[in-house]
Amino acid sequence: QEYPTYTILGQSQYQTCYPSSGFEVITPADSNTESTALATTAYPTEKPNTMVPTQTVQRPSSGDASTSPSLSRAAASKELDEQARKSIPGKNRGKRKADTSSSQDSELERVFLWDLDETIIIFHSLLTGSYAQKYGKDPTLVIGSGLSMEEMIFEVADTHLFFNDLEECDQVHIEDVASDDNGQDLSNYSFSTDGFSGSGSNTNHSTSVGVQGGVDWMRKLAFRYRRVREIYDKYKTNVGGLLSPQKREALQRLRTDIEVLTDSWLETALKSLLLIQSRKNCVNILITTTQLVPALAKVLLYGLGEVFPIENIYSATKIGKESCFERIVSRFGKKVTYVVIGDGRDEEVAAKQHNMPFWRITNHADLVSLHQALELDFL
Repeated sequence: QEYPTYTILGQSQYQTCYPSSGFEVITPADSNTESTALATTAYPTEKPNTMVPTQTVQRPSSGDASTSPSLSRAAASKELDEQARKSIPGKNRGKRKADTSSSQDSELERVFLWDLDETIIIFHSLLTGSYAQKYGKDPTLVIGSGLSMEEMIFEVADTHLFFNDLEECDQVHIEDVASDDNGQDLSNYSFSTDGFSGSGSNTNHSTSVGVQGGVDWMRKLAFRYRRVREIYDKYKTNVGGLLSPQKREALQRLRTDIEVLTDSWLETALKSLLLIQSRKNCVNILITTTQLVPALAKVLLYGLGEVFPIENIYSATKIGKESCFERIVSRFGKKVTYVVIGDGRDEEVAAKQHNMPFWRITNHADLVSLHQALELDFL
C-alpha cells in the first residue's frame, strides 16, 4: 500500500501497526523537540463523562464500570443509546449536511484518526481501578480522581451543553441536524421555556412542543446543537471561563493529580497531537465511543479543544467506529493516507477493514515511540 516504510522504534518493545508485514525496525533517535507544546490553557472544572458503548464509561456503562458507585449513571448507557436511536424517527432522514470541511482539506496528505479514552487520556481505567492495578498506583486515589473528573464532565455537559435535553437525541457529528436549523437569531431565545422534550415521553407540554421527529421538534433540536457549537468554540481554549473560580481551581488540581497518577500520559500524547497539528498537510480527527455532548465536555475539560475543532470530533456511540471511518473517508477522500491510533479492538478492526495502518497504544512507551516516529517523518 502507500505506507510500506512506516517503522516502529524498538519493535521488540512496541506493537506494530497494520499491516505488520510492512514495517521495518529503526534505531530510535533522541528527541529534544518535544516540549513544544504543553502550553495548554487553564483547564476549568466540571463533570467528566464517558458514554460506554463498549469500553468507555459514559452515562451508560460497560460491564466493569459498575464497580464504582457514580458509574451507575453511566451504566445503562449502551441500552439507552440503542433506545435513543429508535426514538427519533426524524434524525436519520438523509437530510444531514455534509461534514464541515475547509478549503485546507484539499491540501491534506495525512489524516490521523485518534481514539480518546486510554489513548490520549486515561479515564475509563481510572474509574474501574484497572489503571491502578496495572501500574501499582493507590486505587483509592486513582478511582477517586476518575470519579471527580466524571462528575465534572457530566456537570459541564448538563449545565452548559444541554445534555439533559440531548442525551437521547445523540448525534454522530455536530452538523448532523444543521439542515433543520432555520438560522433564527438565538440571542434572546429561551431554551428553558420552548417546550422541547428530548425523550418525547412528557405529554404535559403544550402542543407547541411539536411531534418528536417533526419539523418544529427538529428545529428546536438543531438550535441546541447550534448553541453547543457556539459554546464549544468560545471556550475551547479557556474552559475555565465556563466555571466558577472554585470549580476552576478544582479542575486544575484534578488535572495535575491525574497527570501525576498517570505519569504524564496526556502530556506525552499531546506532543504527538501538537506535532501533527503543526503540519499544514495533516489533521487530527477524534472518534470516541462517548456520546457526542459528554465527549465535547471531556475534550474541553482535558484542555484538548485547541487540538480538536468541533467539526473534527465524531461519536461512534450510535453507529460504531467502522461507520465513523466511512464518514471520514467520504469527507476527506481516498487520496489521503489515514493512520489510526488507539488502544481498543474496535478501532483496530475498523482500521483493518479500511486497510488503514493502526498504531496501538497500550502504555507510555507506545506514546513515546509514536512521537519519535512522527519526528522522524515515518508517520
